[in-house]
Amino acid sequence: MALMSFITKQFVDVIQWMEEGAGVLAFRYPMEGREIQNGATLVVREAQAAVFFDEGRFADRFQPGTYTLTTNTLPVLTYLENWDKGFESPFKSDVYFFSTREQIDRKWGTPQPITLRDPEFGPIRLRAFGSYSFVVEDVEIFWRKLVGTAERLTVADVEGQLKAAILTALASRLGKGEVAFLDLAASQQDLSATLAEAVRPALADHGLALRSFYVQSLSLPEALQARLDKVAAMRMVGDLDRYAKFQAADAIEAAAANPGGVAGAGAGMAAGLAIGQAMMPGLGAGTAPPVEDPIALLERLAGLRDKGILSPQEFDAKKAELLARIK
Repeated sequence: MALMSFITKQFVDVIQWMEEGAGVLAFRYPMEGREIQNGATLVVREAQAAVFFDEGRFADRFQPGTYTLTTNTLPVLTYLENWDKGFESPFKSDVYFFSTREQIDRKWGTPQPITLRDPEFGPIRLRAFGSYSFVVEDVEIFWRKLVGTAERLTVADVEGQLKAAILTALASRLGKGEVAFLDLAASQQDLSATLAEAVRPALADHGLALRSFYVQSLSLPEALQARLDKVAAMRMVGDLDRYAKFQAADAIEAAAANPGGVAGAGAGMAAGLAIGQAMMPGLGAGTAPPVEDPIALLERLAGLRDKGILSPQEFDAKKAELLARIK
């Protein structure tokens, strides 16, 4: 048993990371005693990088390819160990593999609203959500900042740190209040590009490169959103005169759909005209033609009742409304 253990330690001759696994960013190759046979083969696959460490010091890095490990292919490690040129026995080193593939569809969001000063609405609290992707670019910085002595590091292990860096960058950028919320929401593509520039340095500090950044949702507190809805509705209406005409036309259409047929349509048309005229006093000077005297209008409605165009109930209702306005 001791002999087999000795042989296992002394003859590590092929080093490769075959089962990378989804979301794994760094992996320390398992070797008993950290001993590698001089002349062993190192296999680094596509979207991987391999690094040799000597007593916790960053030594030689290898890009994708197949290498024979000798004093010639390990210049930094050879220098650190002070090997003689004829050194043939196994050497000790930690070997880490890093995944350099793009980590896609990572989610980010604001657990707490970001307060910013909007040029139009003043101080508002904004929530934002989206996705991003990144790659390990500088393995030395990444190892020093996030990996350390861990045997295995995954996206889940670093996601909290990355989200904190992203949210800090977003709060700093959005908090300036340089662009109104309505403009931010109108062009999420431009906003995504702007925020990506703010987030990119934060990830670079950890040895990571931002590949994509998307803003998928912007939202406000319900009270402010309701206020924006009212403002939008007023802008859609335009002015009260046009709104009154629209309401009268809508009433005519509804009356035409009644079972009363043509008579119902006539009644609806007369009622619509009367309603429109009755609403004119509230439209303001300069926005509508002169308003007819309420008594004269009441007499005209009585004529419509006598001709059967308006029902007694409709006449009574309009009469009460007009008399109430005269008081």
